[in-house]
Amino acid sequence: MTFQYPGKCSCGNVEVTITLPEKLAAYAPRACDCDFCTARNIQYLSHPDGSLVINSATSLEVYRQGSNQADFLACNRCDDVIAASLKTGDGILGALNATLLSDYAMLKTPEAVSPKLLSAGDKVNRWRSVWLKVKVNEN
Repeated sequence: MTFQYPGKCSCGNVEVTITLPEKLAAYAPRACDCDFCTARNIQYLSHPDGSLVINSATSLEVYRQGSNQADFLACNRCDDVIAASLKTGDGILGALNATLLSDYAMLKTPEAVSPKLLSAGDKVNRWRSVWLKVKVNEN
């Protein structure tokens, strides 16, 4: 059994649906302590057995921060960060900005994480172990 949860950016230009193996209340999003994420109050949610579909009415903005390995996908209208992502040979892996979820209040208290303390290789290994499959549909 899986559970689906919808969300959207502030302006509604980008809609998301995350599919998880457990109910949303079982998860604590990860709050990255870097300047980029803390300034935007981003809290990431993912599960390696989950998936994320991003539907955007327009092309997404792509930002790079820190080690310049991950792509931060953002709405090109309201600039909300939708997800952090990594292109792999098998597609895209990523983590949703959980604050965009309609049912965000169901989540546990965020857990602080500090990816900047990891080496570039350790970051990618970590992402591959905790991120979910992402499909991006842009018009």
